[in-house]
Amino acid sequence: MSIQYCEKCMSFFLHTPNTTYVIGIVNGKYLGHIYYGKKIQNQNLRHLMGVKADPSADNINPGDTGIFYDNFPFEYNFRGIGDFRECALDVHTMQGHHGALCEYRSHRIFKGKPTLKSLPATFGSVAECETLEIELFDPVISLTLTLSYTVFADNDAICRHVRVRNSGSEPVYLDRVLSAHLYLPENAYDVITLHGSWGRERGICRRPVSYGISRAYSSRGVSSHQAQPFIAVMSPNTDQTAGEVYAMNLVYSGNFIAQTDGLVNDDVILQIGINPDDFCWKLEPGEYFTTPEAVMVYSAQGLGGMTRTFHDLYRKHLIRGKYKDCKRPVLLNNWEATYFDFNTEKLLDIARSASQRGIEMLVMDDGWFGNRFDDHRALGDWVVNEEKLPGGLPYLVSEVNKLGMKFGIWFEPEMVCPDSDLFRAHPDWAIQVPNRTNTTLRWQYVLDITRPEVLEYVWNRLYSVLSSANIEYVKWDMNRALTNIGSQDLPADRIGEFYHRYTLAVYELQGRLTSEFPKLLLENCSSGGGRFDPGMLYYSPQIWCSDDTDAIERLKIQEGTALIYPLSSIGAHVSVCPNHLTGRSVPFETRGHIAMLGTFGYELDITKLSEEDLEMIPKQVEMYHESNDLVRGGDYYRLASYAENHFVDAYIVVSKDKSRALLTMVAVTYRINHRAFLLRLQGLDPNANYYIPAMDSHFTGDALMNAGIFIPSPWAGGDYRSFVWKIERED
Repeated sequence: MSIQYCEKCMSFFLHTPNTTYVIGIVNGKYLGHIYYGKKIQNQNLRHLMGVKADPSADNINPGDTGIFYDNFPFEYNFRGIGDFRECALDVHTMQGHHGALCEYRSHRIFKGKPTLKSLPATFGSVAECETLEIELFDPVISLTLTLSYTVFADNDAICRHVRVRNSGSEPVYLDRVLSAHLYLPENAYDVITLHGSWGRERGICRRPVSYGISRAYSSRGVSSHQAQPFIAVMSPNTDQTAGEVYAMNLVYSGNFIAQTDGLVNDDVILQIGINPDDFCWKLEPGEYFTTPEAVMVYSAQGLGGMTRTFHDLYRKHLIRGKYKDCKRPVLLNNWEATYFDFNTEKLLDIARSASQRGIEMLVMDDGWFGNRFDDHRALGDWVVNEEKLPGGLPYLVSEVNKLGMKFGIWFEPEMVCPDSDLFRAHPDWAIQVPNRTNTTLRWQYVLDITRPEVLEYVWNRLYSVLSSANIEYVKWDMNRALTNIGSQDLPADRIGEFYHRYTLAVYELQGRLTSEFPKLLLENCSSGGGRFDPGMLYYSPQIWCSDDTDAIERLKIQEGTALIYPLSSIGAHVSVCPNHLTGRSVPFETRGHIAMLGTFGYELDITKLSEEDLEMIPKQVEMYHESNDLVRGGDYYRLASYAENHFVDAYIVVSKDKSRALLTMVAVTYRINHRAFLLRLQGLDPNANYYIPAMDSHFTGDALMNAGIFIPSPWAGGDYRSFVWKIERED
């Protein structure tokens, strides 16, 4: 890693192990983007900004700046001065005037990386990372802007955020303040975003960049099932192994935009940050606002290179806590086994059978509290229903522990049902607009946790339950979007702060939870994958990937998720067949193989399985224990995509030292007279010799990767057949 400032060419050079990012200063005040790409030596590249190479020759005529403002590749641009492209900052004054022009004032370079107050962010020691802060200033409205960039010694990501300080004597209002703005020179690009809905999250959507705005966004108060705070542009011929990729991911769990702006000169602007719709932050004199962190990645090795950069960064510099680098317990969640219809004895029956087959944790899902016999009532009443659970949690948990199993529990702390004791006592605690009928979704409202008394109630109930017994896992759910945005605490000119304040309140609660219970395994969930984002990974090392547990549907969902997020973060379970959502029946073995791509667990009534399926569970658990260190920490390579070819799915995980690999292939669709499938592997040492036990064959690494292997047809018996093969280096 290295960050240097060249005074002679007035340029900043940010070097990662394999990339370089260059910023220049023009006229002593305008900050411009120069270069981002493969690693290069420090040299004068100012001509790439469309200015003279000699900084002393800069002479932007102050009387004719309009053309300059609308064409200069600003590192971070502003509305209202004559730059008509999509801006990164829009601010208005008490007089209602829009406009800012923040000019270079100073910079500092230092070892390490500061934390972001109240926000999740990547981290690293002084030996692991280096940070550049560039201070800009608008003398007209006394606005100080600090652009922050961090590079890591062991990773090709660059992490960015922006801090805005009101250095004046009057309030100003931030209408738009994005985390990252990247100007890319004239080229033809494709753009990838991840889209979907409940039950089919993070589908990969690729299309050409065209003129105008192409945007992925959320305005739901969460990052959402429908979109992902991620965007990437790439050369049109880019695939998994080759081509240039520029990508951004936002460490944030609320409303966002991730967009391209295709310009008439064929340049492209790439931006990511808080969604400016319904956002307006009042900044009093002396106050500052910090944006969420944006993770920026350049890859010259195609999408696969981008993926592995994100995976490594998040595993080492974002995920924290006890389970950061260790195996997660194999759990069984009772939701699809019982839904709301359970009691202590039923749960213990499930636990007894599970413990006999190597399953290590029982998770009690929804329905354990208050009058919660269906999803119409009782959210907010976080008191154990002892009619269902005689002796309460202390008895149930102790009995589960006696079986040698851990115990986990489900919460939905942010919600309240109209039919609940909490709402009857405090109807004003729900987010609402006065005199407007509140919108119910899933028969529930959202608690206004931006209010201190509401947040404290939620925290006290969480603390009380988790302190009452030996609970070692929490599934934190959030099952609806935010609507009817109003607040009893915020004045009219601060209502635009509500969505962001809500996200900060979620972070405060989860931060308290992980600090007070440091050994707890927290798994986030939002109707499945509705809040699967880097912000949540900072608090929970794993996130429930989707409520769609159908193994074949999960191939597409997990492929899109693994495009950015490490396999260790993907909550994946084996569920019952016919699947409760799709009605599809998939062999038990195949369901296990597909769930191995993630955290691995079960979501079914184990007491109702056939003997054949029951006998397979210990084998699957054994395979998990044998392979999880590799899956959790290895390099992931996508070999074939069922979403693209509608036929077969294949991927390989290779250990960092390239001594071991795990190849997974799922033959989805039966094809007549198709004797074999040619598969070229990736990620191996080309000069090493490898042994594949399943084939009882020896190959060189270069042969496996370049020539490939014919996979004998696994289709005998019909659709949905799979295998997992070990590959071992021979020393």
